[in-house]
Amino acid sequence: MPARYSVPRRSFFRKRRVMVAASTLAVVALTTAVLETIDAGASPGGRPRATTPATDSWEPHEAASPSTSPSARPSRSSASKSPSAKPSTSASAAAPKGGGAAAAPDRAPEAAPDDDSVPLTVSARAHDWEGYCGTHYLVDRPPSQVPLPPSTLQDAAKWASDAGAVPSGRHRVSLTVQGTGDKAVVITSLHVRVVGSGAPLDWNAFEMGVGCGGGIEPREFGLDLDSPRPTVRPKGGQRGFPYSVSQSDPEVLYITAHTNTRDVKWYLVLEWSSGGRQGTIEIKDGGKPFRTTSMTGRPLYGYLPGSTEWEKQQPQP
Repeated sequence: MPARYSVPRRSFFRKRRVMVAASTLAVVALTTAVLETIDAGASPGGRPRATTPATDSWEPHEAASPSTSPSARPSRSSASKSPSAKPSTSASAAAPKGGGAAAAPDRAPEAAPDDDSVPLTVSARAHDWEGYCGTHYLVDRPPSQVPLPPSTLQDAAKWASDAGAVPSGRHRVSLTVQGTGDKAVVITSLHVRVVGSGAPLDWNAFEMGVGCGGGIEPREFGLDLDSPRPTVRPKGGQRGFPYSVSQSDPEVLYITAHTNTRDVKWYLVLEWSSGGRQGTIEIKDGGKPFRTTSMTGRPLYGYLPGSTEWEKQQPQP
């Protein structure tokens, strides 16, 4: 009996091994065919289909066509290769997640050069003498150590700086206002800002010239620094603001400040408008406030034409 069934049993196991091997080969072949089919599949644009969505918000920008403005949306490669290309924080934060293109910035007009420029220039002269007579300074020196007045009015600022002099009594400042383009600019007002006030300086007073006179120039304004609310007011019967200036039609404004009781530090604020725009300009003496002090009761010295020294004068009442 055992001898009769030994052959069929071996044949049965041999056939089973052949069937298992054949089935395994079929599965491998089918898997290979499926992988080749997936690998060969492509999108209409020629790129392989992605099987999972991108999680890095910069990846879609790298795969998309280059932007015409690299600085607005820099890719990683452009930022690393070009030192001058710096990613903008606002631009990267504005990039929508999921790969959409960033919207056009709504602040572009604010970056236009014309929007940030002021359409006029203002130059100030802190020592614009209308004449030698009537122009006074306080100097913390004896007369023998104070230089004589300059030979020309254009050297007034240098003389005051060299002497350490402070305008006293009446202090005349001039402003030259000129447009920078073809459009007219309207000067709407001129205000005063007082940033310091104290007791008058107890120095000697010096008058730049004795025995002469001066007149009132056009666009002459007075400024009473002793007033609780100092205001620039027109003088000589002329009209007040507004005035219009342009590049070909500048304007010169003369402001004569005066004080009989205080030592005052102050500056001016000019308001302008042009083409629907408006703004203000602070006017100072080289970045510092103007300074005007009273000379009431101070020893007074004057310069007579042709003299070689300061001469004692009657003090101001």
